Amino acid sequence: MKRNIIVTGGGQGIGKITVQELLKAGYGVTVFEVDDEALAELEAEMENENLLLLKVDVADESMVKSGIKFSEEFFGGVYGLMNNAVIHRNGPIADLSLEDWDRALAVNLTGPFLCAKYAAPALQKAKGTIINICSTRALQSEANTEAYSASKGGLLSLTHALAMSLSPDVRVNAISPGWVDVSGIKKKSELKPETLSPGDHLQHPAGRVGRPEDIARMVLFLLNPENDFITGQNFVVDGGMTRKMIYQ
Repeated sequence: MKRNIIVTGGGQGIGKITVQELLKAGYGVTVFEVDDEALAELEAEMENENLLLLKVDVADESMVKSGIKFSEEFFGGVYGLMNNAVIHRNGPIADLSLEDWDRALAVNLTGPFLCAKYAAPALQKAKGTIINICSTRALQSEANTEAYSASKGGLLSLTHALAMSLSPDVRVNAISPGWVDVSGIKKKSELKPETLSPGDHLQHPAGRVGRPEDIARMVLFLLNPENDFITGQNFVVDGGMTRKMIYQ
């Protein structure tokens, strides 16, 4: 039996690259994706008997519940859950509608809660792990990111709460990416050429902007059962930017 990893929002960006890396590493992968275009493109690009693609809106409790049940039955269990699905609702707070605020929290925070809740029995049986894709925006902010930042701050807190509640059977950790360029890993209708400048790279202590593979490698590290002493933690993968003092 392949160890089954559920990846939410696996049709684009960090999620899509992580799905590719998980398959290369020999995992079974279940993708939860709500975007029809992204899901169809993923199906066309990645024909693999170890890949299960499901249309799931993570903010919809019934879809989450049935999706996890189907995934568990298809692979014979669930070993990992990567809560990656996200939407951005950014802009001046005066223009941020309650509807947009609610939708951001529903996908970015309630979604991980629902997925964790319904995957927990299978994860406990498998002695598995949950990985929440958080953000450095949980720790610092730019202007006009209230909904996104608040949802990621909540996800960071949910991470250590779940780590306590599901211990010792399930490890729960967060990864907080910094600037990771995903412009070339979008569905075709939103695909954009990379427009990074030398200055974009050089402002990072690591010397470059992040790539989705940087996050995928951390996911693989946390999935490794040999790293079972790590839980309740947040791994900032940002090229050192949150440690950089900036003076004007």
